[in-house]
Amino acid sequence: MNSLRNFYFLRAGAALVWVALVFASAPAPVLLAGALLVVYPAWDAIANMLDALRSGGLQANPGQKFNAVVSIATAACMAIAFALHGNAGGVLVFGAWALLAGLFQLAVGIRRRKLGGQVFMMISGVQSALAGVVFIVQAFGVAPGLRQLAPYAAFGGLYFLLSALWLTFKKSSPAGAAVS
Repeated sequence: MNSLRNFYFLRAGAALVWVALVFASAPAPVLLAGALLVVYPAWDAIANMLDALRSGGLQANPGQKFNAVVSIATAACMAIAFALHGNAGGVLVFGAWALLAGLFQLAVGIRRRKLGGQVFMMISGVQSALAGVVFIVQAFGVAPGLRQLAPYAAFGGLYFLLSALWLTFKKSSPAGAAVS
């Protein structure tokens, strides 16, 4: 439980650092914007691998394993799409990834619900999937910039933080006390 809690704190911190970098660099030069778009799914791939390895291995965690593979592919596709089609290409790939990653996160949250704190992960998964659909649609019109994508990462970080705090307080409650 400590490992999962600490991992959720790490995920929250990484998301919030990404958001801070987006706002600190705005308006971002084209190469920096592209790099920030690539880094986000690349970090997600690393995080999913770490989580799966700490939770029984890749075979025991097919959702995280598949999410990591999708995130690695997304980082590569993101670089290509951004290079070829600029922000619109990057947002399209980001949206498709957010949709898939959200569905995987929802599945992992459902599978882990008995560990506690997973309702936030399930909400985050649904919100990510819905945001992904919105980003995909927006990519065909006026594609949002990094500042408009930052709330997606901020909410993801918030959900990881809430899950970590829930696991912290659940752990510190007296033995036998009911925690909902």
